[in-house]
Parts: sequence; structure tokens; C-alpha cells
Amino acid sequence: MTTAAAKSAETEDGGTWRFPASQALRLESGATLAPLEIAYKTYGALDAAKSNAVLVCHALTGDQHLASTHPMTGKPGWWDRFVGPGKPLDTDRYFVICSNVIGGCMGSTGPASTNPQTGEPYGLAFPVITIGDMVRAQAMLIDALGIDTLFAVIGGSMGGMQVLQWAADYPEKVFSAICIAAAPRHSAQNIAFHEVGRQAIMADPDWRGGAYELAGVRPEKGLAVARMAAHITYLSEAALQRKFGRELQRDGLSWGFDADFQVESYLRHQGASFVDRFDANSYLYITRALDYFDLAGQHGGVLAQAFQKARKVRFCVLSFSSDWLYPTPESRDIVRALNAAGARASFVEIETDKGHDAFFLDEPQLDATLKGFFSSTAQARGISRGLA
Repeated sequence: MTTAAAKSAETEDGGTWRFPASQALRLESGATLAPLEIAYKTYGALDAAKSNAVLVCHALTGDQHLASTHPMTGKPGWWDRFVGPGKPLDTDRYFVICSNVIGGCMGSTGPASTNPQTGEPYGLAFPVITIGDMVRAQAMLIDALGIDTLFAVIGGSMGGMQVLQWAADYPEKVFSAICIAAAPRHSAQNIAFHEVGRQAIMADPDWRGGAYELAGVRPEKGLAVARMAAHITYLSEAALQRKFGRELQRDGLSWGFDADFQVESYLRHQGASFVDRFDANSYLYITRALDYFDLAGQHGGVLAQAFQKARKVRFCVLSFSSDWLYPTPESRDIVRALNAAGARASFVEIETDKGHDAFFLDEPQLDATLKGFFSSTAQARGISRGLA
């Protein structure tokens, strides 16, 4: 049920839910966040039985604008191709919710938010957060919206990790769970790439020990380099070769260090455009949350133990054959753990050369798989095809 203490500054399709100090979020570190704000968007309508709600969990650099124009870039939402009437997440059938994770920079409480103790931006005074903390904040929002059970929780990459955490922590609130291109814990290689990105940010003179907002500057160069390094991991060697090869940006070589190759220009563009919409400190905190993620470690080192209470949840696990950030064997580990726990699980590895980012792109097999899973699961849930 909606809590009387929670306050919301809402629009027709979302808003910012404000939880007062009396509803503090206790973090795994032992710290608390209060007051807490969670920015979110909704699409479609909640049915009378409140049985058709789908929570979409975003990836590292995503936000709540999954199927609507992004207010900072003017571009379509990051999953616009997937959410809407007649699409896999059909808004004529489902009530779709997406919230900005805590630690983010699009309205939810994060390092750029005002620290109530000082009246200034938190900066590095913001407490370290985890994937579990993100999910607890989402659960507070879902409760505030008056939804007892989610029809589905779905997400890719970091979003997929949130899906697994939801199933482990709130199995009674989840009817089905769809984990795409994720892993049950962060590997040493992934931690290493994140550390390169964090060091790039912190080495930028404009980072100012995390207090750049007070100084009126931004560590744009460091954040751009962090994005460039990370973006390589989202692609595949085959995709890079197919898109760019060794094609030059112009006729002839510059015999210097300008962007001679098209792939160099592409990465520089990715870095430059990223700094316009993302906060450097948020990048530090969210990558650290990913590094700390270890679902088996939360349950005595046995992954199957995480899903012991989730046997009634219907799972769908998907991976991409060319994903080397979260490769297929890690998805298979999740499926084996689900089987060992006695949970219902289906698994599909999608053949593609598009790498980790394939779930953002036009991938017909992904659409067909998820449409089929949603259709059969909605029938089991008793959700009608129309809400009229």
C-alpha cells in the first residue's frame, strides 16, 4: 500500500518520489540515506487487479527514460524499440516502470544531490552503494505505488544483476524474472576495466577530489576516457571489424596523434557525448557497486542458495554468443544454480556478432524470445490482452 509519509512530485507518467527522513534507506555499508528521492517513469496503465506491473532495471549508464525522449540529449529512450504498443513490452497490456538507480544522476539521490548535513552536493561524502541497495530503494518505490507483486522484473547488464537481486531478496514480490546479458558476480577482468575508468576520472585535474561542482568545473576529459575504455567492452571484435576495420577518417595519415582511424573517431565521439548527460562521481559509485556484486558471496558462497525461496518465480535467462563482458558461461552458471534450487528457468543463447550491447539493438531473436516468454507468462498470471 502507498505509505502516508511518502510524497511524490508526479506527472502523468512518473515523477520523483520523495521519502522523508523517517523512511531512511539503510545501506549495506551501515550508512543511511535520508531523505531519499527516486526518479521514475511509467508507461501504460495499471490494471484493476494491479497484476500487470513490469519493472525495467537499467544498465550502468542508463536512466528512467527507457521509452521517452531524453530531456538532456533529445534522443529516444534507451529501450524505445522494445517498449510500446505492439512491442515486446506491450504498453496496451503491461504497466511498465523504470526508475533511476540511487547513486545515479537523473533525479534519484546520488553524489550530486544535496547533503542535508552540509547543504552542499554530497560529492565523495555520498556513501558507497551496492546492487542490493539499489533494489531495496526500488522496492520502496514499488510499495509506495501500491503494487504488491510485480508481474515481471527485467533488465540487461547491470539491470540483469538487479533482476537476480530482486529474485533473491523479494521472491514473494516477483512473478517472473528476465535476466539478459548479466552475471552472478563481477569478474576480475571487469573490475580491472572499471578501475581504469575510475583512475582516468580521478586523474583529471578538474575532478578536484570529487568536489568539482563547488569549483564550477567538471572532469570531462577523464570521464570521456572512462567511457571510451568501457565502450570497447560493450562491443565485439567482429562488430568493430565489420563497422570500422582499419578504415581511415580521411585520405592519408596525419603522421600525428589525431583520429586517423574511424574507430578512433567513433570512440572519441562516444566519450564526448557521454559527458553531456552523465555525472563523473555517479560513474565512480555505480561502477563500484558493480564490482562489489557477488550474489553467491551473499549466500555462503553457493549461488543456488540465493534462489532457494524463489522456486515459484518463472525465470528467463538470455546471453549473446559474442558478449565477452558477461559471456555465456556466466549465464549458464545462473541457470545451473536455478535448476539446483528447483526454480523454473528457461535459457537462450542468441547467436550474434553485436557483443554485449546487442540487447539495445535490433535483434529479432531477442524480440521473439521475450514476446514468447511474456505471452505464456501473462497467460499463467491471468493478464488480459487489452486493458480497455
